[in-house]
Order: sequence, then structure tokens, then C-alpha cells
Amino acid sequence: MNSSDAVREGLIPLLPRLRRLARALAGQVADADDLVQIVLERALARAAQWRPDAALDKWVFAIARNAWRDELRARGRAQHLFAPEEAGEMAADGTAQPAQRLELALALAALPPDHREVVALVLVEGMSYGEAAELLEVPVGTVTSRLARARASLQAQLGKDA
Repeated sequence: MNSSDAVREGLIPLLPRLRRLARALAGQVADADDLVQIVLERALARAAQWRPDAALDKWVFAIARNAWRDELRARGRAQHLFAPEEAGEMAADGTAQPAQRLELALALAALPPDHREVVALVLVEGMSYGEAAELLEVPVGTVTSRLARARASLQAQLGKDA
């Protein structure tokens, strides 16, 4: 099997995780869906660049991260997204009430993009600090401090001690 076939087959099981990451980065469902489409197109077009000894999810997540940054630059504005009600679904598990999920989604959308990336990778996708640092091309300490600041910001916005 060549790398194009391996990428094509490997993308299908990654779709739910990719969509979660896109929603965490973009904050809005429509933007997230557009981002997923861009990522899939880029991954398929550049499948020959993927090394079979590298983790496909990390490669695809790096494409997503770079595509989102490209989008932000193209928009030429600071990242201030307001999450619609349906975006709250991505923010928590099914135990939270819709109002709580929306509140969390809005708090996530208010984070700076670099903090939101770390939250998406570590807390949503379950990557280790080291894996996130490698993907973001920053030291582990940077991931740790960004995550700590993001958590503090979320706690302050949500008015909770947890």
C-alpha cells in the first residue's frame, strides 16, 4: 500500500477527532466544517509527504493547526468568535445542560488562539504535554504555562473553582 492509500484509509477513523479539534480551534460550527474540508483536501493532496513511520493523527492535526492560522491571517482580524448555541455541543460531555455547554463554548472562544490550541490538543484530544509541544513546535514548559493560563481564564470566566 502506498502512502496515498494509507492516508486515505487513515483519515476516515480520524474524522471525529479532527472535527472536535476544528470546533475547538474555530469556535463556530460553520468555520469548523470549512476547516475540516480544507484539512482533508490538503492531506489528500500532500499524502506523498506523510512518512509511514510518523503518526498520521499528529500530521493531520498539524495541517489543521496551520490551516486555521492561515485562515486567521487571511481574515486580517483578531480572533473574536462568538459561538452559536449549537457550538456548545462540542464543549463538554452529555452530562452538562445546554446552557452550561454554551457558556463553556463561549469561554473557550474567548481564549487567545494559542491557549485554545493547547486546550484542544491536551484536554479535548487527550495528547500528552510532550505530544502537544512537539505538534506546536514549542517547549513543553510553554504548553504547561499556556494550559495553566487557559484554565485560569476559563475558571475566571465561568466563575468556578474547579
